[in-house]
Amino acid sequence: MTFPSLSDVEVAQKRIENYVFRTPIIESPDVNSQLGFRLLLKMESFQRTGSFKFRGAFNKISKLVETQSSQGVVAFSSGNHAQGVAAAAKIFDIPAIIVMPSDAPETKITRTRNYGAEVILYDRKEGNRVAIAQQIQKDTGYELIPPYDDLDILAGQGTVALETIKYLETIDCKIDTFLTPISGGGLMSGCALALRGIDPSINLVCVEPSDYNDTELSLAHNKRIKLVPNRPSICDALLLETPGKLTFEIIKTLGVRGISVTDYSTQNAMKIAFNEFKVVLEPSGAIALAAALDKNFDYKPKCILAVCSGGNVDQNFFTETISKI
Repeated sequence: MTFPSLSDVEVAQKRIENYVFRTPIIESPDVNSQLGFRLLLKMESFQRTGSFKFRGAFNKISKLVETQSSQGVVAFSSGNHAQGVAAAAKIFDIPAIIVMPSDAPETKITRTRNYGAEVILYDRKEGNRVAIAQQIQKDTGYELIPPYDDLDILAGQGTVALETIKYLETIDCKIDTFLTPISGGGLMSGCALALRGIDPSINLVCVEPSDYNDTELSLAHNKRIKLVPNRPSICDALLLETPGKLTFEIIKTLGVRGISVTDYSTQNAMKIAFNEFKVVLEPSGAIALAAALDKNFDYKPKCILAVCSGGNVDQNFFTETISKI
């Protein structure tokens, strides 16, 4: 199986650098004091479209446009990849059709449509989003933009890590742990490719909801495990039942660790992000922070970087969620 490399991530960074935001890294001295280690947050919730997903989507679509190989795009997504694809398609003035679950947060559906995409809703419990998207691809001839198992998508997502390390070098800061959320695995696999090429000593840890911990279990069993979840999770962007094929091989090969946290921990992280860091995070975007706050590591970290991957959350849901803690 062919993996991208650090050089692929560097090429992606050059391709997207004039379109993505260089998102800030923030910290709280008070939180650091309470934790006993330094905690840095990479704010991809401040990224264009409100999540890291724009990076991979733009890298993929811009490459297609360069080769004139697509007249339109189709994608399936619970919301953040949807917005990334729709926004990138709008920049290049090509049509986009996005398959989204009907129970996705309203803000994600609305914003995807606002970028000019046609949204096709389906029932998450009964429908098959991949099959729906593939049929649309067959009917239209549009290019399918997958959310994770794609070399160009991974390279684009890996620019989060590359950008992070370059900034940390300017402030003479070295991290020992790099945390990201995980579902299909595009973010962590892309970042792992970049970081293993820069500093192999960094602990790479991916985080998912405790009731959707397919990656954690898959890494423990050294093979892809498919879950049969029996309860919902507030992390609407992290509800896959099995890791991606390519992404799992990458994170397994590169020594990524998998851990999980409860929805309660994620809710608490959302509240702390708001009260201490003065930022709004969606549940899936707060889960890496939740893992750092839980301090569930088998070693004593000195400096952790947690990627806050997105901030696309309905206002009422956010206020209700943090008020429960």
